[in-house]
Amino acid sequence: MSSIGSGSGEVTPILLLKTKSTPNDGYEDQFSAKQDEISFDPTFVPVLEHKFLDEGLNIVRDLLRQKQIGKENGASYGGLIFTSQRAVEAFARLVEEGKGDHQWPYLQNVPIYTVGPATSRALRAIQQEPPLNIFGSDTGNGEALAHYMLDHYGEWYRNKEIKPPLLFLVGDQRRDIIPKTLMDSALPDNRRIQVDERVVYGTGVMESFEEDFTNILLETKDSKMRWVVVFSPTGCEAMLRSLDLLDPETGKAKASQPATKRNTYIATIGPTTRDFLRTKFDFEPDVCASKPSPEGVENGIRQYLKEKC
Repeated sequence: MSSIGSGSGEVTPILLLKTKSTPNDGYEDQFSAKQDEISFDPTFVPVLEHKFLDEGLNIVRDLLRQKQIGKENGASYGGLIFTSQRAVEAFARLVEEGKGDHQWPYLQNVPIYTVGPATSRALRAIQQEPPLNIFGSDTGNGEALAHYMLDHYGEWYRNKEIKPPLLFLVGDQRRDIIPKTLMDSALPDNRRIQVDERVVYGTGVMESFEEDFTNILLETKDSKMRWVVVFSPTGCEAMLRSLDLLDPETGKAKASQPATKRNTYIATIGPTTRDFLRTKFDFEPDVCASKPSPEGVENGIRQYLKEKC
């Protein structure tokens, strides 16, 4: 291992800027596993605070109660899209409310599209018989999911002259790549898919995050190497400030030290967060995971260390 790595047998702190998932978290499982050359010690530092929004939930509740999401003629929507666990949590609450209805469930005839293993697991945890039809889990990112839907949803409703719109449950902060791709005016009319977004939760930085993160940085400051994994643009500014990487006058990142002269390295879950750091702060993270998964993050880190050795 090079001068930037931990020695054999040493444990490397890895600070995961996310709330730990329950009942188990894939990142804890991945980074707690014993390794030959380098072992990690994962610590979760919650960044985001989510609040369900009644206005959006009430609209979705009414759609569910009135059976406006289905394959039947006259339904408002022919399927659902989820790209975040929080949106699934909001949906699961509404599904649970409907369990007393003897006609429930009725969503087994519609496709439900999702991306990412965590969101997919959350959807599969919703107890339904027959189970929900979940598609797109392995597409990797929103753009790939959108292209997948163009074909899959078109085939699902191939007998309809006009495909019913899709309902996309989202937070107040999201990318627009899926609606843009599906509603692209360059697409033929028979391939274009209407997407209606419904905001069901809001996101902000937890008041305690910066203090909590700073305390953990102090506890790990003597480590030969430590990693910080960033999962969302929200909280990036507080993270950089806590690491003393932000110039208060310009609001941009300070000039970074060479890898061999520092002990802290930054990895992002994917290109959205990486590009936000680049654009907003002129900051280049050390690693961007090729897939938004525990394996993708660890593979990115190990590849970085291999190349720097």
